Amino acid sequence: MSMPGAFVIFGATGDLARRMLFPSLYFLDADGLLPSDLRIIGAARSVHTDAEFRKDVEGWVRERAGAYFSETAWASFAKRLTYASGDATDPKTYATLRDQINNAPGGALFYLSTSPALYIPIVKGLADSGLTNPPNGVIVEKPIGKSGKTCNEINTAIAEHFAENRTFRIDHYLGKETVQNLIALRFANTLFEPLWNRHNIEHVQITVAETLGVEGRFGYYDEYGATRDMVQNHLLQLLCLIAMEPPHDMRPESVRSEKVKVLRSLRPIRDSELMMRTVRGQYARGVSEGKSVPAYTEEEGGKPSDTETFVALCAHVDNWRWAGVPFYLRTGKRLPTRHSQIVIQFRDVPHSIFSGAPLMANRLTITLQPEESIALTIMNKTPTLMQQGYELQPLSLNLSLIDAFKGEKRRRIAYERLLLEAISDNSTLFVRRDEADAAWLWIDRIIEGWARTAMRPAPYSAGSWGPAGAFALTERNGHSWYE
Repeated sequence: MSMPGAFVIFGATGDLARRMLFPSLYFLDADGLLPSDLRIIGAARSVHTDAEFRKDVEGWVRERAGAYFSETAWASFAKRLTYASGDATDPKTYATLRDQINNAPGGALFYLSTSPALYIPIVKGLADSGLTNPPNGVIVEKPIGKSGKTCNEINTAIAEHFAENRTFRIDHYLGKETVQNLIALRFANTLFEPLWNRHNIEHVQITVAETLGVEGRFGYYDEYGATRDMVQNHLLQLLCLIAMEPPHDMRPESVRSEKVKVLRSLRPIRDSELMMRTVRGQYARGVSEGKSVPAYTEEEGGKPSDTETFVALCAHVDNWRWAGVPFYLRTGKRLPTRHSQIVIQFRDVPHSIFSGAPLMANRLTITLQPEESIALTIMNKTPTLMQQGYELQPLSLNLSLIDAFKGEKRRRIAYERLLLEAISDNSTLFVRRDEADAAWLWIDRIIEGWARTAMRPAPYSAGSWGPAGAFALTERNGHSWYE
């Protein structure tokens, strides 16, 4: 496919566009990675001239780029920007867009950075205006719906007008360097793959912890909650990359087909198992980052609610490689630290020859944020003189991606990679429709089970690691969370 001539962002004045999309496109342009004739069109309800819109975008980019802002790069980028004002449900909006896009060779990519409730009206408006014909494509921001049913409705509406290979369902975690590096770590090294199975791995932990609350987004968050907002996409994507079989090659369909197999192998959590394998929590008042913070229901726009801000799950992948290995998933708001981490806990040595010396099983820790690193914990003899026996202690072999690649001047925004891949027509890092369906099927059963059993979220103090049940979730199997 030829490179698109137009990149249209619906919701161009929204939070995501301000913080991520326009800064990412600016950096791609500054690095010479965008097609030379690509036009970037912002579309939103607010009324702006092109000049006013460029001024707004300049402020957003300056704030995000900081010391990496270049007047020369901005002058080049600003020439790409135009603006189309209008309501997403008004046909006149699409007539305006059509006039701008028709002059752009190579077709257009439409980024839906709006409420999911507008996805179907936008796609219909594009179709009615003749803007969905190949090679035009669409990028859909998560969450796609709030259940398998609503996700299917949105995907069906999109599929009526855009082919699957022109539909890019985005999960920004897949744009992180360390997440992409999981595939390289597993399949480009002979060290790990022979050990990557139930015979050598005791359990796996995946944690995505946030110190922030809902940050003025109570209305949105209360509709979705931690399970729909984080587990259905981010955490399950990480689980897939850890548990998937080696793909035949790195083509998009090869990689995505292996991820679908993992999702279809997830053991359903029955109603009778909910108390043992799931934990729901909601933060109460507490202290976060040294400051007193309100309870979830006391946030701006808050109200009494049964929405969970914390969830922990014990998942099982029922296949030959992973049978019997628990995968612990945990995410929440107002937790003590901000970090995303995967821990692969290996089994104990079958027999210790070191009399009296305690041994710690090997552990592989992959940190995604705030700093990207990989650490392998191994046992090592301490350099001491002892007449009898060995004195041992665990040490870490550390690979810091920041230290390893010091030539990189700045940490890239995850969206940079994803936007570049979509523009380049590479769908490897995007979610396929059957992948989204399989993830929702597993999540829906849990959410529906909570409703049937009236399992309400347990309170936890802001600044803590969640309700007590989260610790019992691992401890009943003889395991502990790694903080």
